Amino acid sequence: MAEHLSQSELDYPFKLLEYFNGFRVSKVIFSACELGVFDLLLKAQEPISAQHVAQELNCSEDGMERLMDALVGIEILEVETKDGTALYSSSDVANLYLAKGSGKSLHDMIIYQSQTIYPLWNNMADAVREGKNQNEKTFGLPSEDIFKALYRSEEEMLKFMGLMNSSWVLDGHDIVTAFNLSGFQKIVDLGGCTGALAREMAKAWPSSSVTVLDLPQVVEVAQKHFPQEDDAVEFQSGDFFSDEIPPADLYILARIIHDWPEEKCVTLLKKIHDSCRPGGGVLLVEALLFENRRGPVTAQIFSLNMLVQMEGRERPPSEYTRILEKTGFHNVQVCRTGKCYDTILATR
Repeated sequence: MAEHLSQSELDYPFKLLEYFNGFRVSKVIFSACELGVFDLLLKAQEPISAQHVAQELNCSEDGMERLMDALVGIEILEVETKDGTALYSSSDVANLYLAKGSGKSLHDMIIYQSQTIYPLWNNMADAVREGKNQNEKTFGLPSEDIFKALYRSEEEMLKFMGLMNSSWVLDGHDIVTAFNLSGFQKIVDLGGCTGALAREMAKAWPSSSVTVLDLPQVVEVAQKHFPQEDDAVEFQSGDFFSDEIPPADLYILARIIHDWPEEKCVTLLKKIHDSCRPGGGVLLVEALLFENRRGPVTAQIFSLNMLVQMEGRERPPSEYTRILEKTGFHNVQVCRTGKCYDTILATR
């Protein structure tokens, strides 16, 4: 593939230029979300001019017209001309994923990417050079206390929790149905954040009881800002590293193991193994690398993000299998969902 790319690019580097401009494309979408463009277009329910959008959002008409034209260029907005005036409307994709009001909105994910991940990635070269996260350089916070950086204020905690919530609204169903989990009666989602993935689990396997265990401040914010009527999920406060882990048949670790270096992962998984009921198991949810190092590019990018923000990395299935077997688990099964996140099931 690399050889094919280099050969096709020799006459003119179209693909390289597309890659170079990737951050600009991201910022076009990020800026439109932050300004409220997609929410306004959804509310309007008819094509409107850039002048109207600029007035409603307190922006310059020239700047808004350029932004909306770029959104048309990347096929997120649509445009038509009537009596010499350009009128803009949202695509179905924008209405579904980019406006706040949609049940599948990724708005919170986008805000987190723009305001937290983007500044961190400005220091990627330093992360590669130093081999450690850039929280101190980016936010003035100690690099060794990663969750102090993530949860440095309730506003920042809400951004992160919104990111996690968006992820599981998008991928949750595929994750919880990747394996037959009907035999696990008591399920605990360790670090389950807003409870979005746990709720998908409860919907898919209604005969199981599902509990989210997370830090006290996370549980408090989750119940305040992400409540659900007739919630089938219970919340329990605790630190899975320092507190006792409640007995269960199945433990979910969704985007948890990739946060930490191997020695800390081993400590946690041994602790889970000791708490796990006979016949129980653990379900890991991560972006799995290919064994041949050729992708998926999403997982490779995520692994770089772990370098610049956290202490861990993404791994291929063989590494997870080795770590799980090292901590007493066996019968490791892997399911690639074909989406951002994959699953690994192992039994005690």
